[in-house]
Amino acid sequence: MQIILALIIGAVVGLAVHYIAGGRATRGAALAPMIGAFLAGLVWTILTWAGLGLDSAWLWLSPLVVSWLAWPVVAFLARTRHAHDLEERKRLRIV
Repeated sequence: MQIILALIIGAVVGLAVHYIAGGRATRGAALAPMIGAFLAGLVWTILTWAGLGLDSAWLWLSPLVVSWLAWPVVAFLARTRHAHDLEERKRLRIV
């Protein structure tokens, strides 16, 4: 049940990443929170399967730290989208 807290933490950090990272016009508003929640939930699950209990600080700090990895993912997607849009404009001869 506490994994819901990890998902919420990941989504909130992902929302912060959405507004801090550049290229907001190239992606939807839900992408970064979804990536952050996914990463936080994944790490929470892995650590609980590894045997960490609810009394472990690592279990509670890991969603905060790992969900910031949404930033490079979002930055990569923004660069890729921008490059694709430029190529598509060249192909369609739109300047």
